This record gives sequence, C-alpha cells and structure tokens, in this order.
Amino acid sequence: MPARGAETSHVLTGETLLARFTALDSFLTAHQALWKPRPFTHLQLPWESSYPELAAWLRGRSLEEAENAHNFPADLLGAPEPFASLAVLSAQLSAVGELPGHALEAAGHRLNVDVPGRKWQQIEAFASRLSFASTPTHWLDWCSGKGHLGRRLLSKGQDLTCVEYDPLLVASGQALSQRHHLNALHVEQDVMTADAAALLDATHTPVALHACGDLHVRLMQLASTTGCRQLAIAPCCYNRIRHHEYQPLSAAGSGSLLQLSLEDLALPLSETVTAGARVRRQRDTSMARRLAFDLLQRQLRGVDEYLPTPSLPSAWLDKPLADYCRDLAALKELSPVGSPDWSALEAAAWQRLAEVRNLELLRGLFRRPLELWLNLDRALFLVQQGYAVRLGTFCNSPLTPRNLMLLAERL
Repeated sequence: MPARGAETSHVLTGETLLARFTALDSFLTAHQALWKPRPFTHLQLPWESSYPELAAWLRGRSLEEAENAHNFPADLLGAPEPFASLAVLSAQLSAVGELPGHALEAAGHRLNVDVPGRKWQQIEAFASRLSFASTPTHWLDWCSGKGHLGRRLLSKGQDLTCVEYDPLLVASGQALSQRHHLNALHVEQDVMTADAAALLDATHTPVALHACGDLHVRLMQLASTTGCRQLAIAPCCYNRIRHHEYQPLSAAGSGSLLQLSLEDLALPLSETVTAGARVRRQRDTSMARRLAFDLLQRQLRGVDEYLPTPSLPSAWLDKPLADYCRDLAALKELSPVGSPDWSALEAAAWQRLAEVRNLELLRGLFRRPLELWLNLDRALFLVQQGYAVRLGTFCNSPLTPRNLMLLAERL
C-alpha cells in the first residue's frame, strides 16, 4: 500500500493509465530479483549477497515486529538501503485516488440479513462509487453468489440478472429476491463455457465485486464483444487462472518483459485484513510447522531445496511436532525421520518464521505496484475496446485490501 501520509493521489484516467503502467512496468521489471524469490522457500535469498546489511537487519527483527509492519512496509523506518529508496518509489507509483462517491438510496428492509457485516460494507462502498453518464436499466451481477450486490443496486423500474455457478447459491438467491419482491432473475451458469455469451445483452450493465481471476477477465471480454455500454469491476485473486503464467490483456501488457507465474500473481493477495489473535496463532503455528518440516526434509533428502507439500487439515496442528513431521514425511514418501532433537527443530522453525516474515517486507514493497500493474493491464484492454476507463479505490484497505475498481463506459 502507499505510505500513509503520501501526497494527494488521483483517479487514473485517459493518458495517465498508460503513463502509470509504463512507470510501474519499469519498476517491477528492474527489481524482480528482489520480489520474485519467496523467503518461505529459500534458506538464503539471491539478493542477500548484494545487500548484506539489509538482509542482516531484517533477519534480526522479531516476529511481532514483522506483523506490525506487514500491511504498511513502506512506513518501516530505519531499514538499510535499498529499502528506504524502494519504499518511496513504491508509495509514489502505487498512489491512486478514491473514486467519487454518492449517497445511496436507503437499503430495503432487512436486505442485509444473512450478509456478513464486512461484506455488506464492501457492497455499500462499491455501490456508492457506481456513476455512469446514463442510468442503468438492467444490472447483471456476475458471479453473484446469492445476489446481494445486485439486490442492493436494484431501483424501481430496473431489472436484475444474477449469474452464478453454484446451484445452491442460485436457489438461495432466487428465494431471497422473491422474499423481497424484487424483479430479479437468478441464472445457473458456468461463465467460462461458450454459451455464457448468450447471457449478456448490450442493454446490460455488468458488475463484478471480487470475481476471481479468469472470471472477471471473462466478463470484460464478453461485455466488450456484446457491446455493453458500461461495466464496473473490482478484481480479485489474480492467480486463479487456467494458465500457468499470466496472459497479458492489453497491447502494453503484451509488450512487457515481465513474465508472471502463479506464485508471482499471488503476491498482491499476501496483504490481509488484520486477523484476531486466535487466527494469527493458528496461522503462525501452521507456517512454523511447515518450516520445521522443510528443515527436516532437506536433511532427509540430502537436497537443499524446498519441497512443496499439500494443504493439510487444521487437525494436523494438534499433533505433536514429531508425529506431524513423521506423517508428512510418509505422505511425501520420504525415508524414515529417525529421532532428531525435536525441541531444537521447533525453536529453529520459529526463528526461521520470524526471519521469513521480516524478509517478506521487502517483497511487500512490490505488492501494491504489482496489483496496480495488473489492474492497469485490464484498464488498457478496455480502452482498446473503446471504453473510457476510470481506475481508483472504492473503500479503504482495512475494509478490503482488494479495493481497486474499474469503471468503464462507452460515451
């Protein structure tokens, strides 16, 4: 995220879209050796030999210090170079203004029932930023779940179509719309199939709040082909794509030297809303256990490299460390574990977790620049399809770090 207290930033439109993309592209490309390698999978990062003072400083910090700096790494004071210089550049290149808001009509009675509080606030924030030259007549809520967003947008005289893959959510959404006496059609549809194009009409105004990866890209492609005059998207989960590498959408993106893997695309998602103490403890314990096994498997295999492991049920965390490691070694068909010093291994794992989290702060400086680069690639694609595009935020990051929003309309 941009450093708090950064200069006033503006919504990106017109020529500023390409100008910012170009600047971000240069920044990300030039420094990819700093943000592509993951501390979790490397005992020693390639850049540490170039910047030993910074590496030593980060490795010397506590887990608590890493946690406190996680969401705002650009604010970290006292870090040796090149951290401070990169933090300034990151903040400048990440700066983007809030989209203008407007007051919404009061929500219908009990419309927010069964919607988690944070989700309802996101819907309210997203809806309040929807501003087009012509008033929508037919909303299309894409990957709608139960259709909470669409129902919140629906005004008298308008129609609503909610498109969702999960039949249980479709049925539940239809029941909710009928209960509220709203003119809404809920459609079960896999949006990635060829027949999804038939759902869109030029009179529709599609909206997508946090549709993942390929799903919101598919909407942009279909909406522009169908001739929809306006659409609004808040992208999410850039790594949820069918290809193993990112496929640029715009001409500028295609001309970039950046090649982004699924791991690279997950970087923006590493910024999280502050979790409660219990959730943090469980997350830290899970990561420490994996790091303990990583140290052990390097010895067992005689290979000094990371070994990917599957997602494990949370019940595994209730096992003693010895059982956890033995069971995971069996799962990966490794040689017997033997009897290492489990207390020493556990202590080493927690120490490594603190180092990993602090080393991640350097990658954190590239988190928002990469997310903005990805959003600008989408914006520039829409510009190529004849849309005027506005790119800005629709809420503050504590409500959701995925707070970037694209408003596109053909004037």
